[in-house]
Amino acid sequence: MNVLVVNCGSSSLKFQLINYDKKEILAKGLCERIAIDGRLVYEPANGEKEVTEAAMPTHTEAIQMVLDALVNPKSGVIKTLDEVDAIGHRVLHGGMKITDSVIINEEVIKVIEECADLGPLHNPANLMGINACMKLMPGVPNVAVFDTAFHQTMSPKAYMYGIPKEYYEKYAIRKYGFHGTSHKFVSKRTAEFLGKDPKELKVIVCHMGNGASLSAVKYGKCVDTSMGLTPLEGVIMGTRSGDIDPAFVEYLCNKENMSVSEVLNILNKKSGMLGMTGISSDYRDVSAAAEAGNQDAINTLEAYSYRIVKYIGSYIAAMGGVDVITFTAGLGENAVPLRKEICEAFAFMGLEFDEEANNCRGKEVVITKPGSKITACVIPTNEEIAICEETVELVQK
Repeated sequence: MNVLVVNCGSSSLKFQLINYDKKEILAKGLCERIAIDGRLVYEPANGEKEVTEAAMPTHTEAIQMVLDALVNPKSGVIKTLDEVDAIGHRVLHGGMKITDSVIINEEVIKVIEECADLGPLHNPANLMGINACMKLMPGVPNVAVFDTAFHQTMSPKAYMYGIPKEYYEKYAIRKYGFHGTSHKFVSKRTAEFLGKDPKELKVIVCHMGNGASLSAVKYGKCVDTSMGLTPLEGVIMGTRSGDIDPAFVEYLCNKENMSVSEVLNILNKKSGMLGMTGISSDYRDVSAAAEAGNQDAINTLEAYSYRIVKYIGSYIAAMGGVDVITFTAGLGENAVPLRKEICEAFAFMGLEFDEEANNCRGKEVVITKPGSKITACVIPTNEEIAICEETVELVQK
């Protein structure tokens, strides 16, 4: 079964064509600068990367270019579009109305539209991709895999904010959490990798990339996560501030004569590692600066790991213990010194760190010693495969 996985942004579109039965990526790529000029980067599994400059006024033209590339006689990976059995879409926000992946129909589209104010940058773009696929490939089932779905098992004590309840009732203001597809995939894969039943494990997943979030997964269910109503809440990230006193917004508005939107733009796009260092949002650049003695970079890295350690500690308390701490995503899979610093913070709880095992990047590995009371491991995430699996599961029901 071949599944086309689509992840649409406002001016971009990432895609992978995956053969579910063999778990093979047949082709992948990116459409960028949609509605500006247009560029398709296409990479077949057994061929060379191709770059095509062409007008893409809307996502419909972008999807059409992707489909044309997939069946191209020279570099295509399928003969006809009849070989695409289903399409899986990453969708940011389902609010409180959709708590799992679903086959897309008019009702689902309506909910995605209604949740646009909760995900103003993503939901409208996700819908553009859905509408384009439904137009160009009528009859092929489309599935929405929601970024918030995995976290919907949280209880009210975890997702409610300390605000007047009328705002929760009127506007559904609460913690939702994000990176859910990754957290679900990684927590499940952690159990498989360790030869355990997910229903017997307490796992903390540290999804650490330019965007970062943690989740507490108790016996296979998410009980808490660090991101909130939006992806701004939580730990320090590449350009996002993470947790901050909300009074900061009014304070800066008054001091700098800014609007609330301008301050939120700063918190989302100009803060985090970028804002704290003035150097870069990229961990590698900040690490290099720290090694060269830049004090701002040193302080930033210490604050970054400190926030993660605090969240892990709070989740251990919330779950009444922890069996496994799993690192994933760009930094989680590759930042060797960062993993060491975080793990060593829990030596007092019996976590016995294995420095030699930790000296790896991008592969599944246990980075604690045999007999360690807490296991720490690295599990690379694969959101596209996860979306593919959920799509197949729904389509084959």
